[in-house]
Amino acid sequence: GTITEVGKHPDADALYVEKIDLGEESGPRTVVSGLVKHYSLEEMQNRRVLVVCNLKPAKMRGVESQGMVLCGTGEDGKVEFIEPPEGVPNGERVLFPGYTDVDGVPEPESPFMPPKKKMWEAIQPDFATDGACIAKYKDVAFTTSKGPCKSKSVKNAGIK
Repeated sequence: GTITEVGKHPDADALYVEKIDLGEESGPRTVVSGLVKHYSLEEMQNRRVLVVCNLKPAKMRGVESQGMVLCGTGEDGKVEFIEPPEGVPNGERVLFPGYTDVDGVPEPESPFMPPKKKMWEAIQPDFATDGACIAKYKDVAFTTSKGPCKSKSVKNAGIK
């Protein structure tokens, strides 16, 4: 997606409230991110990002967040967005060859992962960048029609 609007959260100094265009007919989603210490408002504006969209919306200090922006965090604490390659349209589904593919992945029965099943908590620890900054689940790249998603410079880092 593309961050089309960004502002400081009215009730939390460490949070941004973003409008992110994910190519959906309903328009941009509101996403709350704790990235104030890592990016200026100017660096956030028009940024291409990867968003987890199938988490149940959650209120963060009174503002409903309808997704989560993925970032890699290096051992030195440096935080960088995981970005799709140039030319990938907003809203394209990221695939994991061997786990998912376009023909083999049915549309989910529910738009959200059931929170009680702790699916996100089960898979997220296996998200990381490799030595070439490529985002991976286990050893499989976050794959788009234009190639893998990656961070600009954070290597061998956890993603959340």
